Amino acid sequence: MNTDSSTSPEVVKIAVDCPLRTLLDYLPPKGRAAAELHPGVRVRVPMGRREAIGVVIGRAAESALASGRLRAVIETLDDEPLLEPGLLDLLLWTASYYHHPPGEVICAALPAAIRSGATARAQQSWLQLTTAGREAVSAGEPGRAPRQRELLQRLATDPAGLRTVQLDAEATGWRESARALQRRGWIAIEERSMTGSPPLATSAWPRGPELSPEQSRAVNDIDAEAGHYSAFVLQGATGSGKTEVYLRLVVRALERGQSALVLVPEIGLTPQLLARFRERLPVPMAVLHSALKDGERLAAWRAARAGEARVVIGTRSAVFAPLRNLGLIVIDEEHDSSYKQHEGGCRYSARDVAVRRAQQAAVPVVLGSATPSLETLQNVQQGRYRQLPLPRRADQAAAPSVALIDLRAHAVHAGLAGPVIQAIGRHLAGDGQVLVYLNRRGYAPTLLCTSCGWIAPCTECDARLTVHQGAAQLRCHYCGAAQPLPQRCARCGFAVRPVGQGTERVAETLAELFPAAAQVRLDRDTVRSAADIDAVMRSLLEGRARILVGTQMVTKGHHFPGVTLVAVLNADQGLFSTDFRAAERLAQTIVQVAGRAGRGERAGEVLIQTAYPDHPLLQSLLSGGYESFAADALLERATARWPPFSRLALLRASALSAAQALDFLNAARECAGLQPEARLLGPVSASMARRAGRHHAQLLIEHAGRGGLHRFLERWLPEVERLPAARRVRWALDVDPLDIQ
Repeated sequence: MNTDSSTSPEVVKIAVDCPLRTLLDYLPPKGRAAAELHPGVRVRVPMGRREAIGVVIGRAAESALASGRLRAVIETLDDEPLLEPGLLDLLLWTASYYHHPPGEVICAALPAAIRSGATARAQQSWLQLTTAGREAVSAGEPGRAPRQRELLQRLATDPAGLRTVQLDAEATGWRESARALQRRGWIAIEERSMTGSPPLATSAWPRGPELSPEQSRAVNDIDAEAGHYSAFVLQGATGSGKTEVYLRLVVRALERGQSALVLVPEIGLTPQLLARFRERLPVPMAVLHSALKDGERLAAWRAARAGEARVVIGTRSAVFAPLRNLGLIVIDEEHDSSYKQHEGGCRYSARDVAVRRAQQAAVPVVLGSATPSLETLQNVQQGRYRQLPLPRRADQAAAPSVALIDLRAHAVHAGLAGPVIQAIGRHLAGDGQVLVYLNRRGYAPTLLCTSCGWIAPCTECDARLTVHQGAAQLRCHYCGAAQPLPQRCARCGFAVRPVGQGTERVAETLAELFPAAAQVRLDRDTVRSAADIDAVMRSLLEGRARILVGTQMVTKGHHFPGVTLVAVLNADQGLFSTDFRAAERLAQTIVQVAGRAGRGERAGEVLIQTAYPDHPLLQSLLSGGYESFAADALLERATARWPPFSRLALLRASALSAAQALDFLNAARECAGLQPEARLLGPVSASMARRAGRHHAQLLIEHAGRGGLHRFLERWLPEVERLPAARRVRWALDVDPLDIQ
């Protein structure tokens, strides 16, 4: 085969959505020069026997392939770059840092329609009343469809019509109503070109509450860095006013004609944050998250790219939103593990990518949390980030009192200790609301035969099936398998019974103990959409519900001013885990859920049930709060040389048999050779080795520094890819893993 590159013409380097870790070389289209294909433009190219869509990255004077083997680009799809240089650089940095194929990283950041070749032209759907619609509004129609009537009345206030992106920013769930109204001929939907946002008359916007001195200092210090990269850690107790600081900073960015990116861990769990932004920022906003339909995501992406939406609020993938003239990045609840991609695709951290984006764009980035991650606190200690504390506001109630309830010393009724039951009754009698936290959904984690000891297993995972009494099912919370709930043991035929407590069972017990107190549950079994969460929030805020039972969903950004008691059940989860991050997660969870108490005018109370009240972690939290725990934890990490005092990568593999997965990882370890600075630990089976019918194993790579780790990975991964066993397993590299069990 002739690979003489000296005869190769100038080529175009293109990223295509495929598992290759390199860019592909193509000739320019017939009659065009490679220089005419600018980076960021989409092209259609031949790839094997099919055609694919790729993104131009650059060009080169020659190719490693002989010119006779190079194929030409079929056509260009864009007149101007789809991705501006800064965003393209960020995507390429992400692919490089996480050692993932660049084509997959770039394409995953684009809406499905754009990946398929749809126009990126800045268009937006508009809704407008028809003559029949105006008559319907006058007549108060439709009488039996309040959401449709509300949308008609909203449209009646804007004769020119409303953009769909504007409606997305104002409310959720309006599209179904719009389709019904269009079928009745009461509204018309048309496409119009976008021209960007008009000048903003910010002086007429709602001003918001008066800032505390600490809030004012935070706003001024961060805003003083406008036009420069600087990272700030906004740390304050829940209810101390972090969101108000975010809002003031976004307003200042808008006043300068800039845009803002606000990241949240889970969009469905922060409806109150969205509501506050919609109330205070009457500008088109784009909302980006995985629950959007393809058309909704496309509209939001186009609005951001065109400058129509000057504020983007979204979850992990929104870090790649194509905002124009970016002026500020906010990462709310920066410690949350939801910012890390755990399954499938590039295993990136949106928090870390956002910091990199701020560096590239020369803008300030704000990392907000009441419980910052240990990596973030280490950056503060090293002077990379600046910490801005927010103490409790003067108009807040005193910090809640916290006490441990020793499960060894008190009678327990269906998972609730006697003192907790008494406290619930006392707070309900005092017109308070109660939050009961248990990070275990379902009715019970185990179905047990009391005769032969049989425990209902999942046939596809090394896990027990969870009892869901209301649905009369056994479900696996790992692979999703479900089966009818049996009444008899599958092995001996004896009666079976549920063992342990989940949120469903706790809610049942509370209903028996306090029948007059209305209650709601907040877990993934009871809420499936933002509308479900909103209904739960309203019932609490309006006082109709007195008791809330929930999983970790209740810890993320919610404001419950009426809650005066928080009871944490089963706090011992994580105290003895093999994962070195488990203690940090447990401390963050306890502090976050405890912060739901006493956010109104009344002081709160927090009760934590534990069988290990003398455990150092719990004692540290009780005596010195999260700051004390974090200081001790950082010392332990430094002694053990665990992150943030070293760098990790994890090579994960799964196969139909354990031998296949382990054989591949052993071969990968062997081809690493002797690396004096890198330590390869394993391979070992994952803590839950069998999941969804596949066996999982992992190989841990540890290095003293980031640069050394990446140099090792750059040399090693090409060798791993060439292993024959690499084609017989599914494998992925996880840089900076959060879960190494």
